[in-house]
Amino acid sequence: MPREGGASVAWGDRFTTEMKAPDLPVVEVVAGDLPVFCPNPGMPLWSSHPRVFLDVAGAGEAMCPYCGTRYRLVGEAKVGH
Repeated sequence: MPREGGASVAWGDRFTTEMKAPDLPVVEVVAGDLPVFCPNPGMPLWSSHPRVFLDVAGAGEAMCPYCGTRYRLVGEAKVGH
């Protein structure tokens, strides 16, 4: 049965959920910001979760599995140190 906002739920032998992705924040980072971790220093304390390091160098973008914040690499990552 369709719900408001593009979500639908089907009941029966299986449970299926289709939800529209919410507009989550995108944090743009540059090579000097690597390694990227979330929560980042600019986030308020109330939104804290365990720190997780995200690989944005490979795909150019990564999403935090806890809060959904997306991190996007602007430019190219430096090779080596």
